[in-house]
Amino acid sequence: MKISIERGTLLKAVGQAQSVVERRNTIPILANVLIEAEGDTVSFRATDLDIEVVDKCAAMVERAGATTVSAVTLHEIVRKLPDGAMVQLTDDGANGRLTVEAGRSNFSLATLPKEDFPVMASAEYDSNFAVPAPVLRRLFDKSKFAISTEETRYYLNGVYMHVADSENGKALRCVATDGHRLARIDAALPPEAGDMPGVIVPRKTVGELRKLLDDDEMQIAVSVSEAKVRFATPEITLTSKVIDGTFPDYTRVIPVGNTRQLEVDAAEFAKAVDRVATVSSERSRAVKLTLEEDKLTLSVNAPDSGAAEEELAVAYNDERLEIGFNAKYLLEIASQVDRENAVFLFNSSGDPTLMREGNDTSAVYVVMPMRV
Repeated sequence: MKISIERGTLLKAVGQAQSVVERRNTIPILANVLIEAEGDTVSFRATDLDIEVVDKCAAMVERAGATTVSAVTLHEIVRKLPDGAMVQLTDDGANGRLTVEAGRSNFSLATLPKEDFPVMASAEYDSNFAVPAPVLRRLFDKSKFAISTEETRYYLNGVYMHVADSENGKALRCVATDGHRLARIDAALPPEAGDMPGVIVPRKTVGELRKLLDDDEMQIAVSVSEAKVRFATPEITLTSKVIDGTFPDYTRVIPVGNTRQLEVDAAEFAKAVDRVATVSSERSRAVKLTLEEDKLTLSVNAPDSGAAEEELAVAYNDERLEIGFNAKYLLEIASQVDRENAVFLFNSSGDPTLMREGNDTSAVYVVMPMRV
């Protein structure tokens, strides 16, 4: 194999590959990226046996072929090469070495045979549809903060993507929860997605998927089966196993009878929470909200470190209410608001609180209160 490829193109492809490979693994080949050159394209394939990413890019292929080399080492080398450099990769197959040349730099890297590289079995998908990148980006970006990190409840370690009934008819919905907070985001259902099975997309896959979604003009081809999900652009294909488990009935925890409405500038609210939380003990991070007519008082009382209080002018005209929240949860939820105002709907100091952006019900968040 002998190819020449522009440094920027190579860096992007190898960067995607090296983020998928597991740093600590017992199978040496899983630390490698499979490089396959044919025609005028070269593909870079990496897997951790749960996720597989294939990145195809244009290159000058002098001699077709394939080999595998350490993804992390290759990425580090390419990252340190000068911008705009032409990089030549050569593998003669005989000495178990891949030569990387750029200008006066020359590296020789150990390779492993391509035959040992595990390729994820291609699956039959029950549903195939296309979603604009900005839509998919919004669905996952706004829900991923609520993914649980608790390994025992493994079925919460991802985003539940499924077809659901919304106020405006059928929707493509993403939901994530860790038991303390919940995010439910809706988008218009693509015409071909009606028969899509609901799947739990793992946290790592959500992180890798984000790298495919920066181009606003891009359409993402989505394929879903009971066991796998695939997201593809013309250059990159990301295939992942889904979490084998049943996502709980989240609709039961979304309150419907909360009538006490607080409207507040989302950015101002987030900054105020952040300021008063500075003095709280790291363990609880509890912030008390005291609601009175058109006034919100945020306060923290940490006996070991101090106290803080801040007032905000808000729109509220219900009974006085005192309620406490984990500051981190409030900040994360407030940071999801794209428009100016966040609307909080309360019931009592012990019940879950609902938050949405203005009158928009396509993004709904729930947060459990704390005793303060």
